[in-house]
Amino acid sequence: MTSNNLLGIPETRLEEEPEVLDDLSHLPREKHALAAIVEKHPKSSLAWAEAAQREFLDGRILEAYAYARVGYHRGLDALRKAGWKGQGPIPWEHEPNQGVLRSFWQLRRAAEQIGEGDEVARLTALLLDADPNAEVAIEKLDGAQQ
Repeated sequence: MTSNNLLGIPETRLEEEPEVLDDLSHLPREKHALAAIVEKHPKSSLAWAEAAQREFLDGRILEAYAYARVGYHRGLDALRKAGWKGQGPIPWEHEPNQGVLRSFWQLRRAAEQIGEGDEVARLTALLLDADPNAEVAIEKLDGAQQ
């Protein structure tokens, strides 16, 4: 368990997605290629987070919001399937969790851009509860991918 887990709630660790990682590692820059990966892996928060990031970086904020929203919901489904009860640690260092956490972060970033303050606050709290170190790690990763 993470050191800040004072309630003793067990960590949630999602299953690996080797096919998604493989597809994304061979991703060409063409937008249709990423869409094909999302269509191939519609349950993958990681695929949706990648799509949201690409749209955001291309200045399409509403599209980024929509992709991140799907990734968020797919992530919640996966977390619940893994035993998550709506709170507790979702450690960033467990690589399969990164897609969900990135979807949360991407949704928060897009919500901030469209002025959805309540959503930003809720997602900030969710990210902090999941892993207080995730935001810094995601921002570092996001900056490296730009």
